Amino acid sequence: MHVLKLGIPKGTLQESTLKFFKKAGYSINISSRSYYPSIDDDEIEAMLLRPQDMALYVERGVIDIGLAGSDWVRECKADVLEVGSLTYSKQTNRPARWVLAVAEDSPIKSVADLEGKVVFTELVEATKSYLADNGVNATVKFSHGATEVKIPHLCDAIVEITETGSSLKANRLRIVDVVLQSTTTLVVNKESWGDEWKRTKIENLYMLLSGALAAEEKVGLKMNISDENLQSVLAILPAMKKPTISSLSEDGWRAVETIIDEHVVRDLIPELKRVGAEGIIEYPLNKVIP
Repeated sequence: MHVLKLGIPKGTLQESTLKFFKKAGYSINISSRSYYPSIDDDEIEAMLLRPQDMALYVERGVIDIGLAGSDWVRECKADVLEVGSLTYSKQTNRPARWVLAVAEDSPIKSVADLEGKVVFTELVEATKSYLADNGVNATVKFSHGATEVKIPHLCDAIVEITETGSSLKANRLRIVDVVLQSTTTLVVNKESWGDEWKRTKIENLYMLLSGALAAEEKVGLKMNISDENLQSVLAILPAMKKPTISSLSEDGWRAVETIIDEHVVRDLIPELKRVGAEGIIEYPLNKVIP
C-alpha cells in the first residue's frame, strides 16, 4: 500500500496545525508520550517534529512532506521543494515577523548602527545574511531562549520572532527593522515529488489545507427576499463571484446565498434587513476551494 510520510510541527504551531487539518477533513490525535500521532487516513503516517528541523528530515527522505516556517527552511538551507505557503501562525493568520529590536532608550536607530555590536538570536544564519546585505559587521550569537532579557546585559540588540509585538513592548524593547517575514510552508522531498502517487496525494492535501485556511475568515450568508427588493439586496451584497439565487415555492420570492468576509457581517445584516431581506442565516465554513 502507498504511504505518505507527513511531518507535523511540534510546539507553538502544533495546535493551530491540528485545527486546520481538522477543518480540511483529517483528524489527528497526539499522545503525550509518542512522536507518532495517529491520523484517520491509512495512506498517511504522521511524525511530530520540531519545526526548526523539519526541512532537514524532508531533505533526507525521513518524511515526504512537512509543515515548517519558511524562516527555518531558509535557516537550515535544506534542499527541498516548497509547494506553497499556508499563512497561519500561533495566534493569527498573518505572517510572523523576525524583527531587529533594541532597548527603548538605546541610541541604535537603524541597522547601520549595529557596526561592531553584539546581536543575539535563534535565527543565526539568516541574521548574518541580513547584516551582510546591509554592509554591517557585527557579532551574531545563538540565543538559547529568553532572548528578550539579554538586552542590555549580554548584547546590544536581538533578532526575535513576533506576531503582535506585545512581548517586546512588555520587555521595554523597540523594533528597529523587520529582518524577514515567515509563513508556514509545505516542504516536499524532491524524490517524493517525482513519485506520481505521492505528488497527487500531496497536491490534494495542499488543496484541502488551503481551502480550510481560506475559509477561516469567511462565512456563508443566506436569506429570502421578494422579487421587488432583489436588486436592492444585490446592490449591497458582496460576494466572492456572484450570489446564488434560486426560486422559493412561494411566487415572487427568492433565496439568495453567498460567501463573504466575516468582519463585514455585523454591519451588513442590518442593511439587508432594512431593504427587505428575511430569514437571514449566517453559518461557518470548513473549506473554500476557488
